[in-house]
Amino acid sequence: MKTSLSLHSGLLRLALLTSALVLGTGPVLAQKSYPSKPVHLVVQYAAGGSADIMARTLGDGLSKRLGQPVIVENRSGAGGIIGTSYVAKSPPDGYTLLMTVPGPIAANLVLYKKLPYDPRTDLRMVSDIAGQRTVMVVNSALPVKTYAELIELVRKAPGKYAMGSWGPGTQPHQLQAFMEKKYGASVLHAAYKGESPMVADLISGVVHMSSASIAALKPYIDSGKLRTLAVAGTTRASALPDVPTFSELGFKDDVYTFMAPTSLMVPAKTPDAIVEHLSREVAEVLKTPEMLHRLAEMGADPIGNTPAQAAADYRSYLPIALKLTQSTGVQPN
Repeated sequence: MKTSLSLHSGLLRLALLTSALVLGTGPVLAQKSYPSKPVHLVVQYAAGGSADIMARTLGDGLSKRLGQPVIVENRSGAGGIIGTSYVAKSPPDGYTLLMTVPGPIAANLVLYKKLPYDPRTDLRMVSDIAGQRTVMVVNSALPVKTYAELIELVRKAPGKYAMGSWGPGTQPHQLQAFMEKKYGASVLHAAYKGESPMVADLISGVVHMSSASIAALKPYIDSGKLRTLAVAGTTRASALPDVPTFSELGFKDDVYTFMAPTSLMVPAKTPDAIVEHLSREVAEVLKTPEMLHRLAEMGADPIGNTPAQAAADYRSYLPIALKLTQSTGVQPN
C-alpha cells in the first residue's frame, strides 16, 4: 500500500513539474512557432499613399526576417474606420497587423459618437514605425507664394477653393477647419480614401491645396506642379530643407506644430511573446539600408521603439490630439 501511495505521489509531482515547465515555456514555444503562415498587414487608406508605401517597405523587410510572406491589404474608407475595425475584430494571433496613422486611433474618438472599436482597449501597440512630416502645398496655378497670401486669397472668395484630405479628422482637414474658424477663410473640404487619389486631383486642379506627406508630394514639388508653403512640426524637414516651418512664418498654433507617429498595432489580446517578437523584428528592419533610404525619401524619421514605449507615447499624445481635434471644430462630412 505504501509503495502504491509513494508511486502515486511521485507521478503527481512529475505531472505538476511537467505542467509548470510547459506553462513556463509557453510564450517561448509560441514565439518559436510564430509565424507559421502568411501575415496580413492592413493599411486603412488606398494604395499609393505614404502609409501604404511605408507598409510595403516594412512588409518586405519583415517577410525576410519572419520567413513568411507579409501581405499588405488596403481596407480604405470611413476615415480609417473600416481598416481599423477589421483588425480590432480579427483573431489575436499575430497574423493580422495594422499600420495606422493618428487619425483613426485619436481624432476619430472625437469625431464619431460611436465607433465600432475603441483603440484604447481593442488594440495594442507593437511599435512606432516613423515620424512622418507633412508639407502644405498649393496647385502651381494658384497665385500665392506664402501661407499668409493663401489665407487672404480664400478669405476674399469664400467657398471657391477646396482643400483635399485623406479623410475626416486628418491633418489637412484639421487645417481647413482651423483656417475657417480662426481666419474666416472658408475652404471646401474634399475627403478622399487615401493620399494617392487626393494627389491626383490636386495636381490636376480639381482641389487647390492640401497638407500631405512629403513622400506623396515631393515628385510633383520637384516637377513644379505643386508649390510648397510650409512644413508642419517644430523643425524643418530634411527632405525639404529650404521650406520653412509654419512656426518660422509666425503660425505657432498646435495645429501647425503637432505631429504623431505612424504605428504598428495588433488586436488587444495578442500574446505578449508575439508582440515583443514582432517589435524586435520591426526594430531590426528599421536599421536596414533599404528601409532607411525609403524613409529618408519620404522625409520620415525612423523610430522602432518597444511596445511599452509606443503605448506610453500613445497615452501621452492622445489627450493633445483629442483637444486639438475639438479646438479646430472638425466635423465628419
